[in-house]
Amino acid sequence: MDLSKDFTDYTSRLFGEERWQRFLDSFGQEVPASVRYNPFKPVADMPEGEPVPWCKDAYWLKERPKFTLDPLLHAGVYYVQEAGSMFLDNVLRQYVQEPVCMLDLCAAPGGKSTLARAALPEGSLLISNEPDHHRANILMENMQKQGHKDVYVTNNYAKDFKSAKMQFDVILADVPCSGEGMFRRDEGAIKEWSLQNVRKCAELQRSIVSDIWDCLRPGGLFIYSTCTFNLQEDEENVRWIAEELGAEILPVQTSPEWNITGSLLEGFDEPVYRFIPGVTRSEGLFMCVMRKHGESQPCRRPIEKQLKRLRILSDGNPKGEQKGKNIIPAHAETLLVPCGKEKTGVYPVVKLSLEDALRYLHREAITLPEATPRGYVIVAYKGHNLGFMKNLGNRANNMYPKEWAIRNL
Repeated sequence: MDLSKDFTDYTSRLFGEERWQRFLDSFGQEVPASVRYNPFKPVADMPEGEPVPWCKDAYWLKERPKFTLDPLLHAGVYYVQEAGSMFLDNVLRQYVQEPVCMLDLCAAPGGKSTLARAALPEGSLLISNEPDHHRANILMENMQKQGHKDVYVTNNYAKDFKSAKMQFDVILADVPCSGEGMFRRDEGAIKEWSLQNVRKCAELQRSIVSDIWDCLRPGGLFIYSTCTFNLQEDEENVRWIAEELGAEILPVQTSPEWNITGSLLEGFDEPVYRFIPGVTRSEGLFMCVMRKHGESQPCRRPIEKQLKRLRILSDGNPKGEQKGKNIIPAHAETLLVPCGKEKTGVYPVVKLSLEDALRYLHREAITLPEATPRGYVIVAYKGHNLGFMKNLGNRANNMYPKEWAIRNL
């Protein structure tokens, strides 16, 4: 661990002696593995471990398995997520009681979006967005594995939603940041950190929030989040949003046992929530919940005219590809709930062993039972669909997406 003098000087003063020492000590501690189960794809014999108290269906595991070699991960049965990020579940379940239209503005790789979809009331619509094209494709993969029809995945900038005149009841802005909360598990974040980068991030964050603010309806919920500790990107930006854009900062119910740190900005005693490694059992996170000034009716679902102005990667309704007289089914169709956890009634389902399931996910050829009908079939592991194969009789073509495949077994 080689923390810069600028970071050490600033953050040690910000944290105070006790918190700073506990933060330093955390670098010598093992980072616990935590997972969150998809309530729409239950499996009876999944390991539970110790519950994460601020998130439903989430657990710290006793040891870190090789997640990539578990077919249930690829089937969307659970998501590997840092525990601090799961605090969003506590926020949504407290403040969102009725169906909403929600935007996750900077969503990749998808942890908070997959969590949001599980926490939101039925009838809600989630738009999960990522401005960066490469990261947006990763987001689409993770969202499709969760299997929900009422989730759009988009690849747009904040200003694009404003141009489309879209309105949301809830907006989550997990904005790009200097990444101080990632230092314990990402040495690259340590090397990239500088006071200049902190200033640039704070300016970018304000720009992003400004661009999206008009898309939040009056009275709507705004959730601001970073994975960093400094005041410029956290409390100072929250104060700027509240005072300049117009919002009330809301309290979130927590337990003292969680050891969440509040505001560290002198003279600013509003409810904010900072997770510090070594203090809270998590990596770094900062979150604040605000309500935009004013009142208005809940949002309607976006109309077709608005959606056409966005770059939609997935609309929750996967469609097959026409090739000549044939339609090649979309892989994501096999993952939809409830199809992702039971027979579809359309395609035969073949149960795979662990060995064959991993070979399938590696895009190897596997032999199907002799009685398997010809044509497109779904292969499944422990009752959860993995994808399609095309049975030709003498052989079967593996149709698992190349970009999703396990690289090394």
